Amino acid sequence: MAQQVQGVIARAKGAPVAIETITVPDPGPGEAVVKVQACGVCHTDLHYREGGINDDFPFLLGHEAAGVVESVGEGVTEVEPGDFVILNWRAVCGQCRACLRGRPQYCFNTHNAKQKMTLADGTELSPALGIGAFAEKTLVAAGQCTKVDPSASPAAAGLLGCGVMAGIGAAINTGGVGRGDSVAVIGCGGVGNASVVGSQLAGASKIIAVDVDDKKLETARKLGATHTVNSRTTDPVEAVRRLTGGFGADVVIEAVGRPETYEQAFYARDLAGTVVLVGVPTPEMRIDLPLLDVFGRGGALKSSWYGDCLPSRDFPMLIDLYLQGRLDLDAFVTETIALEDVEKAFERMHHGDVLRSVVVF
Repeated sequence: MAQQVQGVIARAKGAPVAIETITVPDPGPGEAVVKVQACGVCHTDLHYREGGINDDFPFLLGHEAAGVVESVGEGVTEVEPGDFVILNWRAVCGQCRACLRGRPQYCFNTHNAKQKMTLADGTELSPALGIGAFAEKTLVAAGQCTKVDPSASPAAAGLLGCGVMAGIGAAINTGGVGRGDSVAVIGCGGVGNASVVGSQLAGASKIIAVDVDDKKLETARKLGATHTVNSRTTDPVEAVRRLTGGFGADVVIEAVGRPETYEQAFYARDLAGTVVLVGVPTPEMRIDLPLLDVFGRGGALKSSWYGDCLPSRDFPMLIDLYLQGRLDLDAFVTETIALEDVEKAFERMHHGDVLRSVVVF
């Protein structure tokens, strides 16, 4: 039978979110109902509330989550009731041209649950990134559930569902950071600091964190940055070059998503170095670079979507590192909050005081 639970709803552009009763249907073929244990408050949820993604209101927010599978529909073999899972918004199809070329991390046909969760009056909800996990339970495609070791803290594990995976993957998967490389990370929020952690995991010898906020830079240093640069008072390009023998970094990760910081990343890399854009720009943003500079510097300009991750490969591996004490996911959990505190968490996000507020059920 369908269940009624509480969830955080955004009804209109820019309006404060509210807790409302939602109806979660029984899982159909290829679907699963997950009892959510924890869900991080990600900036993308705020984008949804502000109408920055689309205008398919009302939204059921939340997507960076972990929980336990409660029930599954017909034909589901990936998971079964009782499995501890991290939810992901890239459920690969296995049949599109990317999957068939052995590049499932670029799947062009990722899928969500076919049924819709609704408000009590029957109004269909748009789940954020196809998940909608600011709720006691949510309906997802079974492929959006990645089984991991249940010993992991749900509050920490869920962060791999979006921001932390995006940052770690930007360094390891997209940037290809290797042993002895120099790395600069521009923007040290949750994703940028995850890139710092990913660079350290990959064996980078020098990790330069760049931000305008000294508090964020101090956090970056605690997470593995070897040097910090406050770009409010120091030219970051010159600083990165100075710290890398005058050459620039092997990999520069731009985790802000603005034209001016992307230009800094472009000129802060070494010849034949790599720039990785993982910060999310807005549609109106443009960048103007001399084409001769693009040609003359060689290397690679890459974008990183979800850290180019493959959840079935990356989530269990990173949880194993976490349980071994080699990846401090707990450091990203600034605070745990109740469902009714999501709107306040959005406000704190603006002040830069948190890496992640995490709703715990």
